[in-house]
Amino acid sequence: MWGSALVYSALILTCVGLAAVIRVPRVGVKTRRRGWAVTLAGVVVAAGGLLLPAFESRIVRSTTRLDEFAPAWQFHEVHSLRIAAPPDRVFDAIKQVRADEILLFQTLTWIRRGGRQLRPSIINAGSQAPLLDIATNSGFIWLANDRPREIVVGTVVGAPDDYRPGTLTPSLFKVTPPGFAVGTMNFVVTSDGPNASIVTTETRVFASSASARRRFAAYWRVIYPGSAIIRRMWLRAIERRVTSAS
Repeated sequence: MWGSALVYSALILTCVGLAAVIRVPRVGVKTRRRGWAVTLAGVVVAAGGLLLPAFESRIVRSTTRLDEFAPAWQFHEVHSLRIAAPPDRVFDAIKQVRADEILLFQTLTWIRRGGRQLRPSIINAGSQAPLLDIATNSGFIWLANDRPREIVVGTVVGAPDDYRPGTLTPSLFKVTPPGFAVGTMNFVVTSDGPNASIVTTETRVFASSASARRRFAAYWRVIYPGSAIIRRMWLRAIERRVTSAS
């Protein structure tokens, strides 16, 4: 998170410097020479943010199925929402939500794929099938599907050149070979009273070697803001689906 904040702050600084260079008024930098200096400073800081080291975290004790498959990670985010519905209804809604129900999902994934029309996948999900079904048919696998408590899915987000897609199994997440970066995401539903639930989604990425960690770190710091927006809007879509059916 902090690395991503540093990168985007530096990009804003770079834009301010470039605006001064082309003489955009009221940017607060009075000369072109200072504009170039600000631009250079922004580029250097952004590069430093992309190259910041990523440190490993590890669970203290296992409390979820996610902990079983991702006991260690270097990159991670967590989001929660209270929904006025019992856990079984919330769990069913999680599995039914489509991409077009998640605000900004289609826009952000269109940007991610550069506007290209790719085969159906989580970044080109369309609006016909539940998003988790599309994901698990195009690179993700089910790691847990424990109604009404927890769903866990996982995928490879970085791999050696000789890795063959389609060979993904749950064992790769428990013992990850060198050179891989594996991502896991869960939804956990817990009761919060007679007719309410807390739904939490957590994403973890574990890179098993220094080179894989450096490569993914730069990518993560660029995509993190969009990823966080999608996760929050995903929870809101679950809530809307539950409440609209009641």
